[in-house]
Amino acid sequence: MGIFYYLFIFVSKSLTCYFCSISYFQTEVNFLGQLRHPNLVKLIGYCCEDDHRLLVYEFMFRGSLENHLFRKASIPFLWGTRMAIALGAAKGLAFLHNAERPVIYRDFKTSNILLDSDYTAKLSDFGLAKAGPQGDETHVSTRVMGTYGYAAPEYVMTGHLTARSDVYSFGVVLLELLTGRRSVDKTRPSKEQNLVEWARPKLNDKRKLLQIIDPRLENQYSVRAAQKACSLAYYCLSQNPKARPLMSDVVETLEPLQSGNDGNEVSSSFSIGNAGPFARIPDYRMRQRFTNNVGPGSSCRSPNPNCSPGGPAACRVR
Repeated sequence: MGIFYYLFIFVSKSLTCYFCSISYFQTEVNFLGQLRHPNLVKLIGYCCEDDHRLLVYEFMFRGSLENHLFRKASIPFLWGTRMAIALGAAKGLAFLHNAERPVIYRDFKTSNILLDSDYTAKLSDFGLAKAGPQGDETHVSTRVMGTYGYAAPEYVMTGHLTARSDVYSFGVVLLELLTGRRSVDKTRPSKEQNLVEWARPKLNDKRKLLQIIDPRLENQYSVRAAQKACSLAYYCLSQNPKARPLMSDVVETLEPLQSGNDGNEVSSSFSIGNAGPFARIPDYRMRQRFTNNVGPGSSCRSPNPNCSPGGPAACRVR
């Protein structure tokens, strides 16, 4: 008797704008076709023929973080689930930043974080990703793209893209997880419409920070863990990119805050003394790690000369 295997997949049709979608599609396939990590969505294959382009991903059972966090009818996430999602997403970004050729994600937001059946967070949609600076380069100059409310202020002002730009975007998502609010919400009073502008000053005030925690949590969390998470968000959202932690430091800070640990363990990323979790942040030093994550790609078997990204073998669209 034969054995049958069932593979659930998700098929995504790329952008309808022809010239935009060629670049977007190639970027997506080039990065996801070569990068493998438990916190990156797995690209199973793609189809490319003329102006028809399809991407085939692993099926993410629970959809996007955005839908679960902000949909009114959904059951609110528990504290432990929120911290686990933050840690998974942070690990995905840290992997990209520490690759042999660093990758800057550039569009980190709740709608691009997908959840599997166990609520494991995986980054998806690499269409705006960019290869990071190399050698003596300090940044990548590029056209400003991304999503309003998540993009780092220095990137919006200058077009200079660095890994610290992703750290800022992570800080926004962490703030959304902590507050249950969207990064930009025009339905709220004018002073509360921009989440970062409203919440960041409170993150540095021990008397006020608990006031911004999502009331749907009903105080079912460790106050000490909440203070540390708020402190982490505060530094990720610094206006000075050099004052932001590396994503590897973010991972180290979030790991003690997971379920089963009330956060009494102090992360080495922050100095926590008599002044509480906001005493100071040390000078982070760049730690590049070689990761053997790039494999040989193959060409797109399509007659379209504009579609030749490396990555999984192409299939024909009939």
